[in-house]
Amino acid sequence: MSRGDSHQMNFDLGLVPVYREEDFLVVPCNSAAFSWLDRWPEWPSCGLIIHGPPGSGKTHLAEIWRKKAGAVMLDGRDLAVADDGPYGDSAAIAIEHADAANDRALLRIYNRIADQQKTILLTAASEPNLWAPRLPDLRSRLMALPVARIAEPDDFLLQALLVKQFSDRQLQVDVTVVRYLVERMERSFEMARRLVDELDLTALRQGRRVTTVLASKALVKLANCGL
Repeated sequence: MSRGDSHQMNFDLGLVPVYREEDFLVVPCNSAAFSWLDRWPEWPSCGLIIHGPPGSGKTHLAEIWRKKAGAVMLDGRDLAVADDGPYGDSAAIAIEHADAANDRALLRIYNRIADQQKTILLTAASEPNLWAPRLPDLRSRLMALPVARIAEPDDFLLQALLVKQFSDRQLQVDVTVVRYLVERMERSFEMARRLVDELDLTALRQGRRVTTVLASKALVKLANCGL
């Protein structure tokens, strides 16, 4: 019985993302980034930068690599200037939101990785030349790393992405609804995430299945909100 069945009680169990390698759909817009993970540990330098729009799968790729490399996962937004952290002896480090990291903290970690001949993976929303590091040493190190870009999704990937996100939320949604959304939605990972969030909340609140009627209302609501 689906979570949206009107004859059952609905409970908000929260979203538990699934980051298994077999669940990552490799398509043209992300194949270059995925192939870099397959090449590890035979990378030409001590690290790699993966950048792409929100919701494009950077976290999924970082989790795949973390398991493969036995890496420690960090969030660049949490790195403090003097924080050496519990990762000094780690063989590999993955830093998400690296473009938001403190310059000195990121430089310290990078230098440690390079000196110890270990590996670092950085994810960000944009390519490194658009970041704003104030330290010339950090900028030069970042610009020397290979970069893999994830582009915006095509219709095939959007459909697969919606199906996966509905599945992560334990929502059974007919393929006609998914196709309806793909034909009318903004072509972006972020819009896919927001649509699924909106439909999940609406279906839960109303105790209904996700239908094309609900999908239409969600599209109009997000468009009116300027999202």
